[in-house]
Amino acid sequence: MKERLVSARSLPEAYHAALRVLHEEGEVTPCPDYNTNQKELSMTIFVEEPLAEPLISKLFIGGYRELEQYRQEMLDGILDFEIEKGNWAYTYHSRMAEQLPFILRELRRNPDSRRAVVDVRDWKHDAAEGNENPACLQHLQFFIRGGKLHLKILFRSNDACKATYMNAFALIMLQQRMAQELGVELGTYTHRANSFHCYEKDFPLLEGYIRRLDKGEDVTYDYEGDWEEMMAEARPEIAASVEKLKRGE
Repeated sequence: MKERLVSARSLPEAYHAALRVLHEEGEVTPCPDYNTNQKELSMTIFVEEPLAEPLISKLFIGGYRELEQYRQEMLDGILDFEIEKGNWAYTYHSRMAEQLPFILRELRRNPDSRRAVVDVRDWKHDAAEGNENPACLQHLQFFIRGGKLHLKILFRSNDACKATYMNAFALIMLQQRMAQELGVELGTYTHRANSFHCYEKDFPLLEGYIRRLDKGEDVTYDYEGDWEEMMAEARPEIAASVEKLKRGE
């Protein structure tokens, strides 16, 4: 199984480089759980300045509303009620939230700690017989080095075309929040996917992404002064949609 590392200053630069590597070097392998094939390799995406502009990639499924909703799902748990309703077994937020105070305590106790780990994998649930939705995100580890908060992420499986960018963006927003709580600067972001893949039905989508990159098309937006404002404007609509879901409408 191929192992690759891409490194860049900004999130879009690194993400786009990872897409290109997957397109050019990924191996087509069976994916029998979903009755399909996939293009796959192991990928580590290293981002030197996680908030560097332009921060927004155009190469993901969705727009500013979807990105803002996902950010709120990951950081604020706006869809955690689906667990109580019995519709979902978990959310990433539900598995992370109770552990974050420990991260703050540990890094305040010892800024050089190597123990600031959040476990997202719940092996009793995720390894249960018949479970078809084990968590893809496995763990997060925070480090303070050189007065900056660095974040290292592990996914067992990551959909390169449809999930990776939104995952990384939301986790960087979490990293920023934690850095502010700790009163330190933001450090690097490392996004590791043991299976960085694209399903066969999405091969044309990946090829389309690469064509846009090859043509030199502008495939980014600024976050500050652009998408940040649009994402903020989408919040009332998102809140109304979430309330409807809570009421079962």
